[in-house]
Amino acid sequence: MSARRPVLGFTALAAVAVLSLAGCSGGPGGSEKLSYEDSPLSKYLEVVNGSWDEEKMAADQKKAEEFKAECMAEEGFEYTPVDQSQYMTSFGEEEMAERETEEWVAANGWGFVQTQAEMDAQQAEAEEITDPNQPYIESLSPTEQEAYYATLYGVPPTEEEIGEDGSYEYNWETSGCEGAAQHEIQGENYWEDEEFSDLTEAMSTLWEEQSKHPDVVALDEKWSACMADAEYPDLKSRSDAQTIIMDKQNEFWNGENAEGPSEEQLAELKQEEIDLALADFRCGKKLDYQNVQLRAQFDLEEQFIEDHKSELDALVAAYAKGEE
Repeated sequence: MSARRPVLGFTALAAVAVLSLAGCSGGPGGSEKLSYEDSPLSKYLEVVNGSWDEEKMAADQKKAEEFKAECMAEEGFEYTPVDQSQYMTSFGEEEMAERETEEWVAANGWGFVQTQAEMDAQQAEAEEITDPNQPYIESLSPTEQEAYYATLYGVPPTEEEIGEDGSYEYNWETSGCEGAAQHEIQGENYWEDEEFSDLTEAMSTLWEEQSKHPDVVALDEKWSACMADAEYPDLKSRSDAQTIIMDKQNEFWNGENAEGPSEEQLAELKQEEIDLALADFRCGKKLDYQNVQLRAQFDLEEQFIEDHKSELDALVAAYAKGEE
C-alpha cells in the first residue's frame, strides 16, 4: 500500500523544517542556544497541538488498534490489534544532543546514506518485528487481500491527486479503518476546518517568508561563502547541500540497474555525504546558524501573533484539548 502523507498543520511543518535546516548547527561555545521549543507560535498553540507525551501516545495507539479491529470486523475481516511500540524508535535528549556533535556527523553525515552493513542490520531488526495479521492475510486470495487493504487503509490516491512533491490532500473519510481510527482518537484537525482556512494559509505563508527575512538572506550568503572556501561552490542554501546527496542516492535506486548500487558505490556516497555534512556543520557552527535562523523565525512569529491574535484566540477556543 502507498504511504499516507497528510497535509500537516503549520507547527508540524515548521518543526520538521527547523530540524532539517538547523540540525547539527549549534552556536559557538558560550552562546545561547535556541530550540524550536522556544517558538512563540508553538507555545501559543500548545493547548491545541498538545505536547510530546510518550505514555499518552502509546495509550492512544492502543485505542486506535482496538478501534481498527472493530471497524474491520464490521466489514467482514479479521484484524488483530498490533503492538505499535515495536515500530517506534524514540530519541531522548542525550541521543539528540549526540547527533549535534561533530563526532556524530564525522561518522554519519546527516544520516541519509546507509551502507550495505547498515541496511543488513536494519533488515535483521525488521525481521524481528511481528505482525499478528500476516497469517490471516496470507490465507486470503489476491482479490480478497486487495479488498482487505482497501478496507484497512482506503484506496490509494490517483496520479491526479498526487502533487509534484509526492504529497496529497489527506481525508480521513477515504482512508479506511486506519483513517477512521486516527480520527476517533485525534478528533477534528483545525487545518481541515474551512472556518480557519485563511489563518492556516497565513501560517504556511509565514514559514515561506522566513527564507526571505533579511537576517536569513544575509546568513545564507555567509554560509554559501563559507562552503565555497571549503571547496563546495555554488551552494545557495543548506538544503542545497543535502539535496546533492539525496539526489545521488535516488539515482542509485531509480536507475537502470535493477539490483541497485554496489557496496562500493554506497560506501563512496556515504563518505561524500560525511565530507559535505562536516563542511556544513563547521560553517553552521562558525556562523551560529541555528540561533540566527531561529531568532528571525521567532521575530516573524511574534509579529504574526500580534497581527492575528483574534483569529488565533478563536482557534484556541475551538480546538483546545482539555486535560484527560
